[in-house]
Amino acid sequence: MTSVSELYAYYLAHPVVSTDTRYLPKNCLFFALKGANFDGNTFAAQALEQGAAYVVIDNLDCQVSARCLLVPDVLQALQDLANHHRRQFDIPVIAIGGSNGKTTTKELVSSVLSAHYPCHSTKGNLNNHIGVPLTLLSMPAGTEVAIIEMGTNQPGDIAELCRIAQPTHGLLTNIGKEHLEGFGNLAGVKKAEGELFDYLAIHGGCALVNLSEKYLPKMAQKVPMRVGYHRVEPLLPEPGIIEVSMIAEAPFVQAAFLSDEGPRVAVTTQLFGQHNFQNVMTAIALGIYFKVPASKIKTALEEYQPSNNRSQLLHYQGATILLDAYNANPSSMEPALQSLCAMPAQKRIAILGDMLELGEDSQKEHESILRFAAKLKIDQIILVGKEFGKTPYARVGALHFADNKAAKHWFDAQIFEDTAILLKGSRGICLEYILAS
Repeated sequence: MTSVSELYAYYLAHPVVSTDTRYLPKNCLFFALKGANFDGNTFAAQALEQGAAYVVIDNLDCQVSARCLLVPDVLQALQDLANHHRRQFDIPVIAIGGSNGKTTTKELVSSVLSAHYPCHSTKGNLNNHIGVPLTLLSMPAGTEVAIIEMGTNQPGDIAELCRIAQPTHGLLTNIGKEHLEGFGNLAGVKKAEGELFDYLAIHGGCALVNLSEKYLPKMAQKVPMRVGYHRVEPLLPEPGIIEVSMIAEAPFVQAAFLSDEGPRVAVTTQLFGQHNFQNVMTAIALGIYFKVPASKIKTALEEYQPSNNRSQLLHYQGATILLDAYNANPSSMEPALQSLCAMPAQKRIAILGDMLELGEDSQKEHESILRFAAKLKIDQIILVGKEFGKTPYARVGALHFADNKAAKHWFDAQIFEDTAILLKGSRGICLEYILAS
């Protein structure tokens, strides 16, 4: 069997890691992971033929070469190797969890800290038991700050990711109704996300706490070392707390903070809506805490452009579209709808896709969102997916389509003029397809 220290020596010689034969860089280390419908061990020979330097396997029958490194469990070996690599760095490692806005917050924090330090962060949303190890193993020498996004859909996930990444600092964006299939209820969400604060409390870490978010101040009390930040109007320096004010939320978020030199610094971002103010405020707070010059904080936030179906503002045939279709749950759907109502336009259309993984509460939560949307100043509500199909949508004049293809057929037949449109739904609904040419 190959030990972790032996595996690390192979990694240092071949520091690119892959878990997918479709994306196999030359001279990489290939980890033959198992999935629900595949066994990576069976691809060992193929990976070597395609140029992998070594293949890590846990099935002796697939050891076709001396370059097949046998371990008891491939996933555990990947995680242990990542942890071993992380322990070579005596640097701040910032974990970011929470129900909504993790990836946007991570991107904003990374933009701010990267303006002043050699910084490494999660790419995309590689935030699970495989993504976090891959993120750590791609961390280069010379990194001075690491930002690790951590996702969860069942109890114990965050605790395991903390064991691997060993964060020194951590924050939760918020607590909302997410993955209720796995958590059961809001109390379950709080307990699961709170595993980050549990880890920081036990290991002497620092919690960065948005005091303006419900639940977080109380949840973070268990962590002795805390740094708070919140929204205030007007800015009045308060010892021990970082303050940020909101100048505007539409058409784009504008915020202000006090620099160490004293003057008020105003920031105009390319993000839309009050929910994104929370993400911007977090990035400002971390920039201040880690002593990034105010001018660099301002520039980093003003130059950041949202992408990948998250808070993107697009122009399409006479319409302004708020594309926020990467994911959705009840806690993120409401502020997205409020953002739509704040958009300057003669007509507003909400195109809402199913919110997945809500378990027994699914119908109740979809009906609640429909009622919420119906009370707002929205001219037309379009619903997509079978869960929204179970709601009394006809009573409020909403249209329903079974899937994104049917919704696109309707969309392509419309003529838009001075119209604001929100596209918001869970990843599985793929609402961005509606805009495909």
